[in-house]
Amino acid sequence: MISIKDLQFAYKRKKIFTGLSLELQPGYIYGLLGRNGTGKSTLLRNISGHLFPDSGSITVSGEIPGNRRPSFLQEVFLVAEEFYLPNISVDNLVKHNAPFYPKFSHEQFRKYIGEFDIPSDNTIQDMSYGQKKKVLISFGLACNTSLLLMDEPTNGLDIMSKSQFRRVIAGSLNENKCIVISTHQVKDLENLIDRITIIDEGKILFDQTIAQITQRLQFKISFDQHEIQEALYSESSLKGHTIITRNTDGEETRLDLEMLYKGIITNRANIQSAFN
Repeated sequence: MISIKDLQFAYKRKKIFTGLSLELQPGYIYGLLGRNGTGKSTLLRNISGHLFPDSGSITVSGEIPGNRRPSFLQEVFLVAEEFYLPNISVDNLVKHNAPFYPKFSHEQFRKYIGEFDIPSDNTIQDMSYGQKKKVLISFGLACNTSLLLMDEPTNGLDIMSKSQFRRVIAGSLNENKCIVISTHQVKDLENLIDRITIIDEGKILFDQTIAQITQRLQFKISFDQHEIQEALYSESSLKGHTIITRNTDGEETRLDLEMLYKGIITNRANIQSAFN
């Protein structure tokens, strides 16, 4: 679906990517994790055709995003972190934008709006930021594009809305669809994504499926000083030490995505050694 090879990109003199390569397939939800300003949004905009590589290549289902052909644009939707919606009703928003997406489903859109509890009779400018974002997410899902890109989609959502978001996204995936979610709020993606890609300073630090992670690593609380010292990553807590260790006995534990992220950022070599 998405093939990125030796991507080079810079804003004037600020280099963002200097040889990034990545392959993403349909049928999966990918979590693109990293701190703010590390290149996540830039990567999504290169994939969507809003920005253009300085060198290297990006193809999406055989199309070059930068060519912005109609056949490509109707199969990709980007939910940007910063967005503008006109001061019109939700119905008019759909009326004027849905025709650009041949697979748009009005029935699905109404369903998503209902699940997010959006007052459809309000004009968009009367809505809160969180409500506007949920309208945009609902529209993007109803477009039924083969590629859905989401940049910090849970920003501005309250706890209940984040739970609704995870449920809606999980239910929208099919074998022909690829969803890429970029965020620095790693807890929001637990129990949702199939594969984790961590970016820092424009480079890929870690790229593994959830299945591979739980096969190779264990996440647990320990009071054993020897086990704590031998851990790949540890941090103290009120209940003892929370640690990441090699999975030597084949018993899978619950993934702690936030802890894994901190382990990669602070001590990548230790964590990566379990996958070599």
